[in-house]
Amino acid sequence: MTETAIPLIYHHYLPILFYTFIGFAFGVVTLLFGAVIRPNRPNQAKLSAYECGNPPFMDSRQRVFVRYYMVAVLFVLFDLEAVFLYPWAVVYRKIGLFGLVEMALFILILLVGYAYAWRKGALEWD
Repeated sequence: MTETAIPLIYHHYLPILFYTFIGFAFGVVTLLFGAVIRPNRPNQAKLSAYECGNPPFMDSRQRVFVRYYMVAVLFVLFDLEAVFLYPWAVVYRKIGLFGLVEMALFILILLVGYAYAWRKGALEWD
């Protein structure tokens, strides 16, 4: 490898460096522009915590039961099932029996997870 060949390799990375710089510069300029333009007149009402316009009725640092997180994770899991079923249904005729078997396995895995969560009591709301 000659001495002039090494710098020729690095010029392929210049667009990546350029776009990285542009991305960071855009972020910094946007934040600075917002800090300069927006009004800054804090008062007690603006600084208070709120939930849908209602005054807080308890401390926000209270413990949250794990059951709420379990329900949220299960919702995301079965919501993703629906997201994967739609594109499968659109291309079902093209993928044929192989696609049907693959989707049946996918649904079977989800049903096993659902049965496990049900058996463990994750779906009980007590």
